[in-house]
Amino acid sequence: MFTGIIETLGSIEKLKKEGDNLHITVSSEITPELKIDQSVAHNGVCLTVVSIEGDNYTVTAIEETLNKTNLGDLKVGDYVNLERAMKLGARLDGHIVQGHVDQTANCTSIEEKDGSWVYSFLYDSGLSNVTIEKGSITVDGVSLTVVDSKKDGFSVAIIPYTHEHTRFHYYEVGTQVNLEFDVIGKYVARLIEVQQ
Repeated sequence: MFTGIIETLGSIEKLKKEGDNLHITVSSEITPELKIDQSVAHNGVCLTVVSIEGDNYTVTAIEETLNKTNLGDLKVGDYVNLERAMKLGARLDGHIVQGHVDQTANCTSIEEKDGSWVYSFLYDSGLSNVTIEKGSITVDGVSLTVVDSKKDGFSVAIIPYTHEHTRFHYYEVGTQVNLEFDVIGKYVARLIEVQQ
């Protein structure tokens, strides 16, 4: 489990295809604190550390993960949002995040406000995922509150700290992001679907 509060950014140092899998080597300031078999969220995707060398560690993404997320589009030099799994008994500062991406979305607009930014995203509503205003959404692993909810899109407001310390300052119109919808909302939607 994660909280959606990003700890740091990691830099992609190496990408190696092996069959349908992609081994992703990341350089990060948290590497010295990691251990093999530990879970780390990368742009909101929970992956297991399989090796550590110096300041670099490697995780492996399988085909299903690559098909459902933006990790297959990574290039050497790109940055990813990183968060280690939450500690039992610690504060839950964001919301309950599983690290299981539901689908991707594309950034459709970026509006700079006086001291903040509003980012809008469009996603495929055919997958039955929904947002609600003031509800939680995870964008590339960042726990956020929905500002404007539509059938196939939503907006979020980003404060300067989040803008500076996550991938948000790299986003452009057209950037593909990973979405994890609120787990409680997903259960409610599924229950309604089953009862119809």
